[in-house]
Amino acid sequence: MVPAPFSYFAPDSLEEALSLLGEHGDSAKILAGGQSLLPLMAFRLVRPAVLVDLGRIEALGRHELAGDRLTIGAMVTHRTIELDHRITSRCDMLREALDVLGHVAIRNVGTVGGSLAHADPAAEWLAVALAMDGRIMVTGPRGSRDVAADGFATGWMTSCLAPDEIVTGVRLNMPGTGTGTAFEEVARRHGDFAVVGVAARVSVAGEAIAGARIALAGASSTPIRAHRAEALLAGTALSGPDLDAACEAAASETEPVADLHGSVEYKQHLALALVRRAVRRAYNRAVASQ
Repeated sequence: MVPAPFSYFAPDSLEEALSLLGEHGDSAKILAGGQSLLPLMAFRLVRPAVLVDLGRIEALGRHELAGDRLTIGAMVTHRTIELDHRITSRCDMLREALDVLGHVAIRNVGTVGGSLAHADPAAEWLAVALAMDGRIMVTGPRGSRDVAADGFATGWMTSCLAPDEIVTGVRLNMPGTGTGTAFEEVARRHGDFAVVGVAARVSVAGEAIAGARIALAGASSTPIRAHRAEALLAGTALSGPDLDAACEAAASETEPVADLHGSVEYKQHLALALVRRAVRRAYNRAVASQ
């Protein structure tokens, strides 16, 4: 199939892009790689009258690692981050998540900002941002704001973005000494959307857990934090009972929907099993990094 007719604009600046959004309103869509939007258009599930392509805005195509802060522009591709050894060597979670994010052809074109703005509950980037205390940078006609990853997604494939706002990037806190990370995912085939995914970040003091962040993808209408599981892990040395209790709590915090990929019970079982794997591996990496 082919998309319905549309007008195409490729502005050279963020200001021009915002002006186009203001001019065309709800009939306009941002094109930021197109790996999600273009298939929807091809099946005519969405029919924007106007596409505003951000590909020429150079400032959105940069990323920077400064100390423990990683800033990624919205138009940076998944593959760019995957191939930056400075980043992946410091954060196992990112390396493991990018390895299962689609296929190389998709990662070559798909962008970090596009994935975040799409707000698919099964996508890897928002779960990673949740686990890495991320803040999503947003710009609109009223100015710029940073949105905590915890509050960005508001429902199934919906976010707190206003129609005239653009995701311009994301800031992530990189792990340091005494912190380990991991990402686990089950999909029907390699490169498919996750049935359930788990991003885990664990910090330790000696062998005791000083703090944990656990984010799940595909387990609710939005990516979620497993707050109760995190609280149960704090102060423990990750004994069998400690981990069992945390995994059961994480599974109980999910609200999956039954579909052709599995029942509610199956997805909750996956959540429990993947939290166990991710937390254990993140914990071992944290202890080893001290």
